[in-house]
Amino acid sequence: MRLFRSVVGKLWITILLLVSFVLFILTILLLEFFENYHIDEMKRELTSNANKIANVLESRNEAIGLDVSWGFLDDVTKVVVVKKDKIYYSPDNESSIHLPASYFIKDKSLNNVLEKGKMVQKIADISSKHVKNPDDSKVLIVGVPIQVNDQQSGAVYIYQSLQDMKKTTDKTTKFILLAAGVAIVLTTIFAFFLSTRITLPLRKLREAAFEVARGKFDTKVPILQHDEIGELAIAFNQMGRQLKFNMDALKQEKEQLSSILSSMADGVITFNRDGTILITNPPAELFLQSWVYDQDQNVGTSAVPSEVMELFQSAVDTEKEQIGEVSIQGRFWVIIVSPLYNNKFIRGAVAVIRDMTEDRQLDKLRKDFIANVSHELRTPISMMQGYSEAIVDGIAESEEEKKEMAKVIYEESLRMGRLVNELLDLGRMEAGHIQLSIEKIKIHPFIQRIIRKFQGLAKEKEISINYMMSDQIDYFDFDSDRIEQVFTNLIDNALKHTPTGGRVDVIEKVNEKGLHFEICDSGSGIPEEDLPFIFERFYKADKARTRGSGTGLGLAIAKNIINAHKGSITVHSKLGQGTTFSFFIPRRKA
Repeated sequence: MRLFRSVVGKLWITILLLVSFVLFILTILLLEFFENYHIDEMKRELTSNANKIANVLESRNEAIGLDVSWGFLDDVTKVVVVKKDKIYYSPDNESSIHLPASYFIKDKSLNNVLEKGKMVQKIADISSKHVKNPDDSKVLIVGVPIQVNDQQSGAVYIYQSLQDMKKTTDKTTKFILLAAGVAIVLTTIFAFFLSTRITLPLRKLREAAFEVARGKFDTKVPILQHDEIGELAIAFNQMGRQLKFNMDALKQEKEQLSSILSSMADGVITFNRDGTILITNPPAELFLQSWVYDQDQNVGTSAVPSEVMELFQSAVDTEKEQIGEVSIQGRFWVIIVSPLYNNKFIRGAVAVIRDMTEDRQLDKLRKDFIANVSHELRTPISMMQGYSEAIVDGIAESEEEKKEMAKVIYEESLRMGRLVNELLDLGRMEAGHIQLSIEKIKIHPFIQRIIRKFQGLAKEKEISINYMMSDQIDYFDFDSDRIEQVFTNLIDNALKHTPTGGRVDVIEKVNEKGLHFEICDSGSGIPEEDLPFIFERFYKADKARTRGSGTGLGLAIAKNIINAHKGSITVHSKLGQGTTFSFFIPRRKA
């Protein structure tokens, strides 16, 4: 079945049908020609013999004439001589036909020989009583008049079965059919040879086309001929070279576009006409992940904020650029959606997402920095000044009162010292002068030791501290003192903001990239508007800034320590549902 679907099979069938049709028409014409030719030859021969017999009977006596006449006959020819007073039959031979003289006399056309002296030729179907073999029922009869002294004296009727002529025709037919069969076989061989010559380069082209489809653009077709197929092979090779050039150019442009998108600070999302996402870059993925976390219900990874989709639909409908703003997890994003065109038709849209949080944060920090610093310094300075004046003015009369005031002054000086030291540490860290002492630390005892430091405080507040460790790692490289400072700050904050009966979880995770920790609490949470500023110096979510609540530098220091380890620290929180601080320490390269 596969052969008939191929070019070879189709060419073979086409040529074979064409040749068979021509041979069929030629065979019919040849058979008709030979049949007529044989009949004409038979008529001519029988007429010649009849004329000879008539001439002999006219010129000689009957006995001698008849003997001579019978000598003109062959084994399948019969003769009946009819005279007015006598009838003569040729001797019996192999012919199975025996027609009586009455048959010729009663037949109107044959009787014209006797009555009118005309020569008659007739093909007649005789009844079965005159023949021994039914196949000899059709005979050719020739009648010639006998004239003596220009007077009609009788007739010579000579007849022969057409079956003998049919045997000759059958032999001719077999010969023609044999020749036709030989012609068909030769045609088949020729067709396969021709089609193979044509399809061999086509098969090479097909194989090369499949190779090109698999991405092998260097594939070349051998040029075996210098005809149209050869020109097709040349064109195919040129097409492959041009296609490779175009694909390399597209690949280069794609890589260049990918590099540009990856290095952009702004997020980029490309949408299809139906709103499905085609391309995103890392800032856009971070934007989408923040939105997914912010949703109460589970949403798919390909979900997009409704504000963005409204801007996209408006841009597609109006064919104009749309600008909007979205606030997610305390971060502010400006979104610009522009339609994309395919010739004159809109094929989608591109959304550029710019994080404006830092700009707003800088504006806020400019306003709050002086107030924060002055507040942190004013309180201890005021207390030290007040108590110092009390001692100088003699308000404190007893030694006990003086010691108590001096103790307050000492504690406030320590507080100011801590503040100054933390500011100096933070300044060195931000300037890149932090020195890390990297060691191979056994993880589980290290974390358990830190947690034990807070067990007393946790027991007082009836808060449970849980450590969920991973069994995939025992040792890791980092600065233990600095990382302990990070854990201390995060766990202390979690305990401060978790009500009685709550819990704090320290979760350890490991993957091929590094070590990941999460400190989760069930506390009051952080307001959404405070999340973008939580790692800034002097920033406190506690707007009251009560004395003893901390300097507001702990999280800023923790962030700089993690950055010094080439890691990252993030926070996720919902008001009234708790807070999760996550930090990641990458593996050190050997």
